[in-house]
Amino acid sequence: MTTAEGLAAPPRAATGAADHLAAGRSRRRRSDNLRGWLYCAPFLIAFGLFLIWPTFYGLWMSFTGTSLAGTNTGFVGLANWKEALGDPQVWSSLANTAWFTLLSTIPLVVVAMVLAVLVNIGLPGQWFWRLSFFMPFLLASTVVSQFWIWMYNPQLGLINTFLGWFGIEGLAWLQDPNTAMIAVVVTTVWWTVGFNFLLYLAALQNIPDQLYEAASLDGAGAWRKFRAITLPQLAPTTVLVLVLQLLASLKVFDQIYQMTNGGPGGTTRPILLYIYEAGFTGYRLGYASAISYIFFFLIIIISIAYMVISSRRSVKA
Repeated sequence: MTTAEGLAAPPRAATGAADHLAAGRSRRRRSDNLRGWLYCAPFLIAFGLFLIWPTFYGLWMSFTGTSLAGTNTGFVGLANWKEALGDPQVWSSLANTAWFTLLSTIPLVVVAMVLAVLVNIGLPGQWFWRLSFFMPFLLASTVVSQFWIWMYNPQLGLINTFLGWFGIEGLAWLQDPNTAMIAVVVTTVWWTVGFNFLLYLAALQNIPDQLYEAASLDGAGAWRKFRAITLPQLAPTTVLVLVLQLLASLKVFDQIYQMTNGGPGGTTRPILLYIYEAGFTGYRLGYASAISYIFFFLIIIISIAYMVISSRRSVKA
């Protein structure tokens, strides 16, 4: 063997050591992957059992005549879907849900921002205001509903008593179709505004003070600073709050079920309450499943439309 050939051919010992190191790294990689999957296994099992499986089983159920009474007419195809799409109660419930979402989302964004700004500017006793604004959010829906049912009581309620001091005749807030939804919205705003308040307060405290100092040097007043600095800086938080609030309002159930049970005359019944009534009062689980998936697909459509509009706005900006 020539000298050049000896230099070109690697020693067998070096080649064996490299192969051994590569095999060791491969075994460690497989061991790490296996350990990672074992750590994730409890979550994956729970995710599959309590989300993936119910989702597909519920979709299959919407094509059957499954009944809570124990009878099962088997596969019925699209019969439940056709009936749901032609059911006026479904559309009236969807309209009530949309109306509640519109009435509650706007104040829950605006009021939360105003409260956060007032606290952030340095009101005396900030700990008291933070506690007062956020504490209702910690209460259970049952407690909140019973508290406001008493407040809205036509004879003994605090609201009508307060109105009587000024000579204003009280109302049957939860029994009147014209005021029942508004009463539930007021309850919801009082109950849940604290969470949005905290999000806005955290965002306000992250705005650099240098921006306000520079604006003051330019002679900007408080309103000018709010419009030119605060609002733009809060835009990402506003988008987050708006999305979270839309999703929460579309899923309204607890407070309406406990305060009005969808009444009077179905004027406050949201779609989730109608699904509950169809499945657990009317015993038609298959039909209730079809309604729930129609509602699910409508939410998906709204979400996609919102994403498209937001992306177009960001591109133009």
